[in-house]
Amino acid sequence: MIPISDNIYIRKKPIVCFWLIGINLALFLWELKLEFSGDLDDFVNSWGVIPAQINQAIANLPLNPAAIVIVAWRLISMPLAMFVHGSFSQILGNLLFLWVFGKTVENSLGTGRFLGFYLLCGIFTGFVQIIAEPSLTVPLIGANGAIASILGAYILKFYKAKIYTVLPLLIIFIPIELPAFFYIFWWFVQQLFYGIGSLNIVGGVNPGSIGYWAHGAGLIMGAVAMHRLQRR
Repeated sequence: MIPISDNIYIRKKPIVCFWLIGINLALFLWELKLEFSGDLDDFVNSWGVIPAQINQAIANLPLNPAAIVIVAWRLISMPLAMFVHGSFSQILGNLLFLWVFGKTVENSLGTGRFLGFYLLCGIFTGFVQIIAEPSLTVPLIGANGAIASILGAYILKFYKAKIYTVLPLLIIFIPIELPAFFYIFWWFVQQLFYGIGSLNIVGGVNPGSIGYWAHGAGLIMGAVAMHRLQRR
């Protein structure tokens, strides 16, 4: 099932969503170029979040104060890692959900608050992944956590919304309407297919064993953040 849009009226252009989609697409094209040149592994390992490196550097701080540079860089790279993706299906799925649900959340929060919400939720899910698997040596990349937070915020605010959806059956595309709540379930199912069209990254990225924990935390984080912002 492919979400297309919702039935919520948008008063302003979703400027942040436009920019986020554009930056993600541009960076993914750069990744394709790096894959052909053989430099993609270094790029992903430099910009991705690697829990083992962060925890090891923190443990070495008493003996090697210079390790603070590694810790600082890895923490700085956390929001940057949100714009790096490991497969065609991952970036297409994330950007589709960003457009369908993100534009409505941006319209509700406003441009500045939505950008802060997006980045902070993405960073939060990154910390959840680091805590959940501190010895992980595989890079964590992608906007999955931030998109899950957007979905959580959307469901809290627009729980009665209807999502215009296309159901593909072979060569036939059937338009249907689904309740917004359905996409809590569908978002997690969709994660199973994010390995389709993977880029050639030695060692892989984003192990599925902890992804659901982080995305679930992102979903809750998004709902809590939306509740707090609404009260303000």
